[in-house]
Amino acid sequence: MITFLSAGVVLGLSAGFSPGPLLTLVISQTLRHGTREGIRVAFAPLVTDIPIILASLYLLTRLADYRPVLGIISVSGGLFVAYLGWETIRTTRLVVDVRDDEPQSLRTGVLVNALSPHPYLFWLTVGAPTIVKGWADGPAAAVAFAAGFYGCLIGAKVFCAVVTGRSKQLLLGNTYVWLMRVLGILLFLFALLLLKDGARLLGVPG
Repeated sequence: MITFLSAGVVLGLSAGFSPGPLLTLVISQTLRHGTREGIRVAFAPLVTDIPIILASLYLLTRLADYRPVLGIISVSGGLFVAYLGWETIRTTRLVVDVRDDEPQSLRTGVLVNALSPHPYLFWLTVGAPTIVKGWADGPAAAVAFAAGFYGCLIGAKVFCAVVTGRSKQLLLGNTYVWLMRVLGILLFLFALLLLKDGARLLGVPG
């Protein structure tokens, strides 16, 4: 269970702190309308991801007997996570432009997250396969992964809203850059595990 919880924590933190439309919206909302509005946007993934998760799990359970297909999905997930790791390590600074920003809400956060390709790619190639694998070890492992992921994903964005409300300099300095580099390295390690599982499912020796 600890392994699945750790995977959820790493993936959740990297997704929560990585620059992107939703994090930008969290910060811009906080700057214009206060910390509470930024926190509301941070909870958008809880609304948008549920149907994505259910659809991904349904598809994977139908493919449970097709090891080569699962192997391809696992390899694709490994490559996707490696790409996220590379992008995370390359992060230099967080840029937020709020000049043309209009009042936003949780509804806008949901729309922004729903239109992003990352949740779909993540749950189909990484999240759902990990939950299925965890469930095979025991329901607690699957729950630990999901709880770790969303706890850290939302927690990271809430943290960014709170920090922005008090002093945005922490997000614009070297602390943020080094945090992203550490998370990028951890993502690479997780990508290797996914690639290893994919190779095993595809019957690659060793």
